[in-house]
Amino acid sequence: MKKNFLFILLLFSSFSFSIKADEGMWVLPLLNQQNISQMKGLGLDICAEDIYHPDSTSLKDAVVIFGRGCTGEVISPNGLILTNHHCGYSYIQQHSSVDNDLLTNGFWAKNREEELPNPGLTVTFIDKIEDVTAYVQNEIKQDTSKQELNYLSASYLNNLAEKRIGKDFLKKHPGIEVTIKPFYGGNQYYMFTQKVYPDVRMVAAPPSSIGKFGADTDNWMWPRHTGDFSIFRVYADSTGNPAPYSEKNIPLRPKKYFNLSTQGIQANDFVMLMGFPGRTNHYYTPAEVIERRDIENSIRVEVRDLRQQLMLEEMLKDPKIRIQYSGKYASSTNSYKSSKGMNKMINQQQLVTLKEKEQQQLLEWSKQNDKPEYKQAAEDIATIVNNRSNLKKRMQYLNEALFIGIEFSRVPTHQSLIEKMKKSGKKIFPDSAMQTINKGYFNFRNKDYAPEVDKKIAKALLKLYAEKISPEERPAFFKTIDKKYNGNIDMYVDALFEKSIYGNPSQYEKFKKHPSVKVLEQDVMIAFARSIRDEAKNISKALKQDEIKIANAQRTYIKGILEMNEDKPNYPDANFTIRLTYGNVSPLNPADGISCRYYTTLDGVMEKEDPDNWEFVVSPRLKELYKKKDFENYSRTDGSMPVNFIANTHTTGGNSGSPVMNSKGELVGIGFDRNWEGITGDIQYQKTYQRTICTDIRYILFIIDKYANASHLIEELNIIR
Repeated sequence: MKKNFLFILLLFSSFSFSIKADEGMWVLPLLNQQNISQMKGLGLDICAEDIYHPDSTSLKDAVVIFGRGCTGEVISPNGLILTNHHCGYSYIQQHSSVDNDLLTNGFWAKNREEELPNPGLTVTFIDKIEDVTAYVQNEIKQDTSKQELNYLSASYLNNLAEKRIGKDFLKKHPGIEVTIKPFYGGNQYYMFTQKVYPDVRMVAAPPSSIGKFGADTDNWMWPRHTGDFSIFRVYADSTGNPAPYSEKNIPLRPKKYFNLSTQGIQANDFVMLMGFPGRTNHYYTPAEVIERRDIENSIRVEVRDLRQQLMLEEMLKDPKIRIQYSGKYASSTNSYKSSKGMNKMINQQQLVTLKEKEQQQLLEWSKQNDKPEYKQAAEDIATIVNNRSNLKKRMQYLNEALFIGIEFSRVPTHQSLIEKMKKSGKKIFPDSAMQTINKGYFNFRNKDYAPEVDKKIAKALLKLYAEKISPEERPAFFKTIDKKYNGNIDMYVDALFEKSIYGNPSQYEKFKKHPSVKVLEQDVMIAFARSIRDEAKNISKALKQDEIKIANAQRTYIKGILEMNEDKPNYPDANFTIRLTYGNVSPLNPADGISCRYYTTLDGVMEKEDPDNWEFVVSPRLKELYKKKDFENYSRTDGSMPVNFIANTHTTGGNSGSPVMNSKGELVGIGFDRNWEGITGDIQYQKTYQRTICTDIRYILFIIDKYANASHLIEELNIIR
């Protein structure tokens, strides 16, 4: 008998299941049906409704999207937001200069007047979560646009969300946004009503020697000794609604905020995290695992390794460049090391073999149950992945080496403005157009751009790209290199910086005096950027039909896995929607002969100290406190100062800053990383390997209280001692 997907979901609420308690990124509305009995068995002391309640205040209301890619939590009745240092890093960097280096020295606002505004930074609360599967499926049936991937399209689904809630509602409720997200490859849909606050001010950040201790060497590693936290505050208008920055705004009075527990954690204690995991691929086929390893990850590692070496050389030479490129370098190295670790662990943990077994199980089940469509879906995915391999390789090198790697590939081309002027027959840009061009110019050549660094990196990456991509498959600007510069990439890049208005400020000053349409249209750096974008469009067009086919096959394949496993809950892949994960505080035995306990202390910071290595510098103030053992009420029972701990919870990128809660729902830490061996949890969770690395709330409070002497912040918190 055929069962549709909704019936499968209803089955989840009808049985008691035995599942891995520590695996999964669970959807909040289904906690009561899917998870609460297991959570209680692990030691949870509160009810599912305390975690998530559709019609009342719950812990969910204290968890926020910080910026556009991290998680944060409300920790005071006056709108204080706790998140990771690396999540706030770019904003700390924006407020830094050589004369006022907040990255090195840290920042502690003594009062609210000193809190720093951050244009572009938002904090987003989730007001409501609704299952809208039937609504979306009905709308798709009536859709006449013939866009085959509308069922996964963010723009299409968000238009449906606005249609459902109504434009009048959005006009009457400032700051409200609605979004519909697909789950299980487009087999189910939820709508999220969100309230977005644009006035977010920086309150506190430890120096990088604490917040980024260990930097690249320790990133993705356990044991760790990093105080990875920063503090911001949300401001609202006098009615508590979102409003642009204004001196008249007041601190937000939130619906819910966390209590902070200094009672500590022990091995095997129950913990749970709530946050916004970004992307996982739990339902990958074997072919997709191989493609991820051999194309996406391998090319990223190769290109970024070269770029980062060159970037770091310049950063270590010049304090100004160090500040300019600190955020860019950190972002690049994070993905680089993640991809490198994933590839190593895909092989070491035999993930391809594991996925082959899972797929074979589905094929056998589909044969027994007369479901040939699932076998066909698996075969289609394998065929498409194989056929598109060269195009995927070209796109990945284009993206990593040229678009991400070379900053001037992103100069504004002003194409629509040029076309508008040509249609009008005018040859000189009017003042109104020059305002737009000026804005684009100074957005590109901002305070964080160093032309000499970009030039050096461009020369190296263009040579690498030319080695990897055959001449007939390269962007058009390579013909210019061959014809005008005899194939000399260095001469070509030098010419771009000499002749372009974006590469040479004197050329821009000349252009401003006589803003000719022809000059902008023929600008060599714009031509370079346009060529890269044209190549990306060409590859995307060639890949389009494959993308449609593989998305349809994936939806069918996932539906088959859900039907095959209808007697147990199945969590959807991460898609940057709010999820809960839970498990235990647990030690790690990552390899033969290696055993790591579940926590680290300040002793380890002192043991790792290396004043000649920027990654392991320890501040004199922290050493002074350590020597005095001046830990107040924040120490462990043995007198040591806790720093980090690990738990076998299931997290990924986007969970950075997630609140780590004990059995009572009290904050005991914040998640900030995963271990190297557990990176493959994005594809296949394995309890033996996967750990979430957390900063102990006691270390955070110790730094605020004893290191920074910011007692006014401590007084604002509700601390359970």
